[in-house]
Amino acid sequence: MNVKLALIQMESRPQDPDVNFRRAEELITACAEREKPDIIVLPEMWNTGFCPQEGLFPLADAEGVQTKVLMSRLARTFDVNIAAGSVTERRGDKLYNTAYSFDRTGACVSRYDKIHLFTPAHEDKFVTGGNHTTVFDLAGLRCGAAICYDVRFPELIRTLALQSIDLLILPAQWPRKRRDHWLTLTKARAIENQIFVCALNGRGNSRLYDPWGRELLTFGEDEATQCAVIDTNVLQEIRTTINVYRDRRPELYHITTKETP
Repeated sequence: MNVKLALIQMESRPQDPDVNFRRAEELITACAEREKPDIIVLPEMWNTGFCPQEGLFPLADAEGVQTKVLMSRLARTFDVNIAAGSVTERRGDKLYNTAYSFDRTGACVSRYDKIHLFTPAHEDKFVTGGNHTTVFDLAGLRCGAAICYDVRFPELIRTLALQSIDLLILPAQWPRKRRDHWLTLTKARAIENQIFVCALNGRGNSRLYDPWGRELLTFGEDEATQCAVIDTNVLQEIRTTINVYRDRRPELYHITTKETP
């Protein structure tokens, strides 16, 4: 099966959701009309930019309503699935870093709250972490959701992979100074789990990898949209050639909570 993905490496204006919502609509509309993809993907926290700090709460999307209304309408209008990156969202008195996805009918088919909050930037002081993994279907693909810093936790991605996902959708706002980490970790998650990885970074250097770790899309640092067709037959090819799932020895793996000195 062939599925056409469109990655929108969108630059967000910090703390200006009105501008960012308009820009997201412009980019999705242009991409959908021009490319006719099966799935469109956006980056992390595109509505506010990644800026965990005082004053973020009133800028957040209340209950995700603005995001859901816009993305549902665009999905229906253009008959396209949308993995809507993540947005800064407020629910009650708490902030979340939340990723939504929508099918071609405009139905919201997934919600994922970022589990691993980036403590070096004090995200944990302003945002509440998620408490569940999320697996869902888009365009015939079994997809798993993770956000940015989550990629540093291979246990999370393997948990998703063991639920038979084909594609990991990973929106991010990864800093350019740690570009090598971004490229190494995202490629490794594709190879070790034998899945497609859509690593879409609003700060540049987005990638789309196949399960062999081959780069299907490569971005620079500027805002851009690119498309690629993924062939799901590759999943069967690699898992037949190198069947790591058959050869796993989970009875010998022990994940503990002990802190590393």
